[in-house]
Amino acid sequence: MAVVPYIDSPDPKKKQVAAMFTRIAARYDLLNHFLSFGMDFRWRRKTIRMVKSDAPRTVLDVATGTADFAIDACRNNPEKVIGIDISEGMLRAGRKKVAKKNLNGIISLLQADSENLPFSENTFDTAITAFGVRNFESPVAGLSEVCRTLVPGGHFFILEFSKPESGFFRVAYRFYLKNLLPLAGRIISGDKFAYRYLHDSVDAFPSGEAFEEIMQKAGFTDIKRVPMTFGIVTVYIGKKPDSF
Repeated sequence: MAVVPYIDSPDPKKKQVAAMFTRIAARYDLLNHFLSFGMDFRWRRKTIRMVKSDAPRTVLDVATGTADFAIDACRNNPEKVIGIDISEGMLRAGRKKVAKKNLNGIISLLQADSENLPFSENTFDTAITAFGVRNFESPVAGLSEVCRTLVPGGHFFILEFSKPESGFFRVAYRFYLKNLLPLAGRIISGDKFAYRYLHDSVDAFPSGEAFEEIMQKAGFTDIKRVPMTFGIVTVYIGKKPDSF
């Protein structure tokens, strides 16, 4: 059974996710920075440094949200970054940030479904996503679509929550994720379900080798994973085959 934000809703997961993020969009950045103790900045920027070796001219940011990752991607001087998200509320917040940083000439934000991307094959040199894959209704379908739009040899960098392996740290992290984070998230966001969903979706997410298998099913090869901060998050890197 799929993990969804609102268990009593008859709507499919992607519709629920879009509604949830639109509801919390105004406080999403504040919550991200507060609940991660500011580590989200470091995680994204470390990932962008990994992207630098690809020297991409065109970048796709999947589940861009309020465009933080798309903005960080500009550190590598691409010609174009396109961010897509299913929540128009999140995109509105992102467009304000992009305009404030004078990046409208580089970054474009579009409302689109990750499982049905409005782009031709072989469009992007590189794709990135931060904390978005857990929200896909079908991870294989979403990853396959990203693979389709990459040029042969292009890479997909996926920053996602994972499960720490250290015994003590794993217990402490699970306690925080299950008890303290949902409480703080509910108080600040006003949505009592959104940050309970964060715990449930992280807990159910097939991290490590299990997620690598999903990437392989979607068509990626040469898969690598780079844990950060004791394994709280992991960067998965997959390559579209040269002869795809």
